[in-house]
Formats: sequence, structure tokens, C-alpha cells
Amino acid sequence: MPFELRQDGPDRARLRLWPFNALAPRGFAVVILMTAATLALPLIAVLGSPALWALLPFALISLWGVWYALDRNFRDRQIVEEMELTRTLVTLRRQNPKGPVQDWHADPHWVSVNLIPRGGPVAQYLTLTGGGREVELGAFLTPDERIELSEALSALLVRLNTYS
Repeated sequence: MPFELRQDGPDRARLRLWPFNALAPRGFAVVILMTAATLALPLIAVLGSPALWALLPFALISLWGVWYALDRNFRDRQIVEEMELTRTLVTLRRQNPKGPVQDWHADPHWVSVNLIPRGGPVAQYLTLTGGGREVELGAFLTPDERIELSEALSALLVRLNTYS
């Protein structure tokens, strides 16, 4: 599960969300090596001829394209959302892969968890409302994970507000 909800005590909890990365660095290396081997096989037939020099740039450009696409995808998924919940303050911090860190603060008494099944930018669109703003949470999660997160977060907010 690409989120972790941990209660540090009766009045404090932490939530950490991150996107799922299916390709680990070792897998990245394997894909690049397999692509290079696949591109090299046809070049073996033209070794020693001028045709090799005509085909080699295209093979290298293709290999670079696969490398760039996989690396770019990995870098674009370096998103982390961290939330700290206490009885007096809810803080959400989103670290984007490029760009500034985004912060949101609200009183937990006024925070509401909204799950919009349809009509949002994605299925099961999850937002938090409070502090005069509405913020999106877990845009990179699957719809089922957003449902599970919504239920867990709603229950946690009720516990924090009930036992004050």
C-alpha cells in the first residue's frame, strides 16, 4: 500500500503517501540492458560494412529514448505527501518533484474528508476541506486506495475530535 497511517499516541497521528513505482533501479538496468541487446542483434549482421555506421545512430537514439522515458517517469513520480494530525492542528505538506513545497494547515475540528465518486478529475476524487481551502489528497493513488484512505482518515479525525 503506498500510504502509511501511524498513530503516535492518543492525540497525534502521521500519514505519509507516495506513488507506487513498479520499476526498481535494478529493473531499470535490466530493461536498458535488454533493449541494448535487442537493438544490437540486427547490427551483428552488418558488422564490418558501411551499413553499420548508417544504422548505429538510430539504434543509439532508440536506446537513449528508452533511457530518457524511464528516467523521466521515475523522476516525475518523486512525490511525497505528509500529514501530521493533532487535536489542535492538521498540517499537510506536499513535496513535488519539481517546484515548491506546498503546505496546508487547518483546525481538525473543521476539517472534512470529501470523496467524490464521479465528476471529479479522477474516479473517487479525495479532498480535504478546512481552513478556508480545499486541497486534493493522494491524486496518484488508485481509486480503491483513495476509498480506503478516506475511511481511515475520517475515522482518525473523529477519534481526534471526540477525545479532546
